[in-house]
Amino acid sequence: MARSFRLTWHGPAVERQLRQGAARGLLLSAEHVLGKSQEVVPLDESPLMHSGVASVEESTLTGMVSYDTPYAVIQHENLAYRHAPGRTAKYLENSLNGARAEVLAIIAAQLRRATR
Repeated sequence: MARSFRLTWHGPAVERQLRQGAARGLLLSAEHVLGKSQEVVPLDESPLMHSGVASVEESTLTGMVSYDTPYAVIQHENLAYRHAPGRTAKYLENSLNGARAEVLAIIAAQLRRATR
């Protein structure tokens, strides 16, 4: 005896949910990396630290962390500058590399959450 079944395909809806979950995961990850970088960003009077922003471009699923002062890149790249204890150049790059496993876990958790 042949059995029959009915399948309802929700592909577009699932894709939408996954994109939303990915965007949410990227934003949470970017905020996490921003927080880590805030712990080591060079300080003088703190304008550099206060200029840090986490954001996501949802159309391309691109997460971003940026600092917006005229000297942010110079402070990040110049390894010869002396900084207060615990503060360092490469404050963003090192924070991202150090949080790689956490970033992946945050994104994965949001993708799982989106498909429940």
